Amino acid sequence: MPKPKIYVTRRIFDTALDRLREATDMKLWDSDLPPSREVLLREVREIDGLYSLLTERIDAELFDAAPNLKVVSNMAVGFDNIDLAEATRRGIPVGNTPRVLTETTADFAFALLMAAGRRVAEGDRYTRGGKWKTWGPMTLLGQDIHGSTLGIIGLGRIGQEMAKRARGFDMKVTYYDIVRNEEAEKDHDIQFFPDLKGLLSQADFVTIHVNLSDQTRHLINADTLAAMKPTATIVNTSRGPVVDQKALYQALKNGTIAAAGLDVTEVEPISMDDPLLTLDNVILAPHIASGSVSTRTKMSLMAVDNLLAGLNGEQPPDCPNPEALQVRSQKG
Repeated sequence: MPKPKIYVTRRIFDTALDRLREATDMKLWDSDLPPSREVLLREVREIDGLYSLLTERIDAELFDAAPNLKVVSNMAVGFDNIDLAEATRRGIPVGNTPRVLTETTADFAFALLMAAGRRVAEGDRYTRGGKWKTWGPMTLLGQDIHGSTLGIIGLGRIGQEMAKRARGFDMKVTYYDIVRNEEAEKDHDIQFFPDLKGLLSQADFVTIHVNLSDQTRHLINADTLAAMKPTATIVNTSRGPVVDQKALYQALKNGTIAAAGLDVTEVEPISMDDPLLTLDNVILAPHIASGSVSTRTKMSLMAVDNLLAGLNGEQPPDCPNPEALQVRSQKG
């Protein structure tokens, strides 16, 4: 019996690729850069399964190009790159990789918070640039992390991990979410704010942990940034479009807020002529919050499990659209 045909859109860990080679007829886009749209649409014509990353747009056009497609496995927690409703309508289950990167992402978000608040990257550039001539009492002064107030936007798994880390620095922890979590409030001694601007006006550090949706796109904008303290730092490790990047640039340039740490940007990679790159008070990382060897290995293997389950007609272990299988069964 022939093995199912699959396409893998990027070079991943050998442990994952070895499992896929054993179980499938695999074709790999063996590059650090994603395939072009033209290549992707050509390569999916005869496949049964697609192993994708968040850089691939999975939409009606792609589904039309892949009439045999049974499953899409996304090596990411988020799936805003996938038209989930369209996949469900066609009976195609989608897999993602939640939970495994929670602590790793929180580690990185807190690292950005500390680096931006204490001007670590600026200090490195200052030293390498030969500007360090002597100890100076007013040189590169930042904000204390200990004893300050952390405002968390989105108290999901990563948000709660941020609260745990903040407690180690004796921070007061507050949060805003459309759904209140009183159990987490008790577990982590967190204060709930029903109003986003209320949270922003009190926080010394703000960290964002929400999914990208129509409701969260540009959640942080000129209006909400104006509610923040001029000494505040904002960190985003969720999705770039949650923050209005042009408004953030103006806020950082004009001193509306003090600093920012971004692991994500509205367009990735960020354009080299983006004005944010001209500012010293922003740290820009290339979407690496989950980028530890252990976590990325686990993510790649979870995506394998999701893909193989879908190819076997089963629900992927992590599947944001489980109703797709019911749709498929109804279609016969």
